Amino acid sequence: MRVTAAGLAVAGLLAVSACTAGPSPRADAPPAAADRPAPASAGASPGTPVLTVDQAQAALITEADLGVPWTASDGTATWHDGLLKATTAQPDCQRLLDALYADDVVGAPAGPQAVVVLDDGDDAAQLRYQVDAGHAADLDRTLAWLRTLPGRCGRFTAQTTGSGAELVQVAGSGLPVVGDARQGLRVAVTWQGSAGADPSTLTLDLAVVRVGDDAVVLTTGALGTLPADTTGQVLGTGVKRLAQVREKGRAQA
Repeated sequence: MRVTAAGLAVAGLLAVSACTAGPSPRADAPPAAADRPAPASAGASPGTPVLTVDQAQAALITEADLGVPWTASDGTATWHDGLLKATTAQPDCQRLLDALYADDVVGAPAGPQAVVVLDDGDDAAQLRYQVDAGHAADLDRTLAWLRTLPGRCGRFTAQTTGSGAELVQVAGSGLPVVGDARQGLRVAVTWQGSAGADPSTLTLDLAVVRVGDDAVVLTTGALGTLPADTTGQVLGTGVKRLAQVREKGRAQA
């Protein structure tokens, strides 16, 4: 279900503080268990064939994997353009906003890419699931950058064209131990809908998982509360399916 444009009406600016980064994590602090890279799998071995177009498509999740109320999307949610197309003075925070707006967190794929977009009409939510052929070293650099963002962009302000000023907060989020390396972020965007109204919040969960040389990227967003357990369910199913597709390809080679 597409979020209506009325949900993004703006009559004033959100009173927020100037762009400031959150506290940096201690250099000696160990990573959370869910975010530690797992041992490298056979998918990362040299000589592994590049993911094919058919394999990338076969590795996607479907609405049948998630069940009701998820359905095929009827278009881009209006909060995507209304809130993610924004500018800020902090370079890393701007890079994050640009990546979320362009659906391009891991950069151009080294090979085929497949994407599916699903809507949850009950929660006014939308998810985008992407499978990319890539290079392990490039993906690991992206994951390392994502891990710095809760410290560098924990809390900052951004300016949009239609929604005025918004407060953006970025925090790390735990992911199931799937794939070879992974990182999750929760991004909360708060803005003033109209003069005298209570602030509204868009909540986004971003997850990037490296599986050998391939990437799985999941973004789920909702105006308010995200559907429970969606990230874990999608990643558990999707990463397993990608591994099965890869195994089938090796067996047929």
